[in-house]
Amino acid sequence: MQARRPSPPERPEPPEHRASIAVSLQGPESQPTAARRRRAGVGGRRRVGHADSRLPQVLDAAAQLFCRLGYQGATVRDIALAVGMLPGSIYSHFAAKEDLLVAVYRRGVDQIIAAVEQAVQPHGAAWARLEAACIAHLEAILRDDDYARVVVRVRPAELGRAAARLVRERDRYEALWVALIRALPMPAGSDRRSLRLLLLGALNWSPHWYRPRGPATPRRIARRFLALLRRGDGEALP
Repeated sequence: MQARRPSPPERPEPPEHRASIAVSLQGPESQPTAARRRRAGVGGRRRVGHADSRLPQVLDAAAQLFCRLGYQGATVRDIALAVGMLPGSIYSHFAAKEDLLVAVYRRGVDQIIAAVEQAVQPHGAAWARLEAACIAHLEAILRDDDYARVVVRVRPAELGRAAARLVRERDRYEALWVALIRALPMPAGSDRRSLRLLLLGALNWSPHWYRPRGPATPRRIARRFLALLRRGDGEALP
């Protein structure tokens, strides 16, 4: 009887082969959570690819609905339907509705900043620069521009945990007004902070009563506001 030959010892699998088998057996749901979140765009990151071509439409629709319905009133479903998308497709651009609002708000702030900076640039006198800033601000929020009007319509307190991001955007814009009012030739000890809050509050409330077909244009409104501040009466500056 012929003796059986001993079987050759098994060769160990390379570590990288074992690792690849382990990952494939785990399946997509068992892979690290951080990797799945990156692929899904969670955390405010957007996917890169063809979906980005719809981003301008998403922002425009969101600005329009946030302006008309407010942050709480406008839903992700409303925004998606406005651009012919499925609601879940919005999340290929933004992780949450609050991230979408922050993007709209930031664009509105950018537009108003650009308008004010351009308006004050030709002027040297401090009061003339402030007047130009008031006119540009009113024209930005009173014209048919949803992005700028969202800045006035939506209050940071409505966002809860994301409120701080809106406050940072608002403070970025108000820094322009801090500099403008600091430059005014006013008596020592004047409360410039209260002046800034009073003026911006009056300007920002104007969309509630402004009538586009009425006699008061943004320019006339701004000049009358400054007349009240400078002379204590309602007479418009010449």
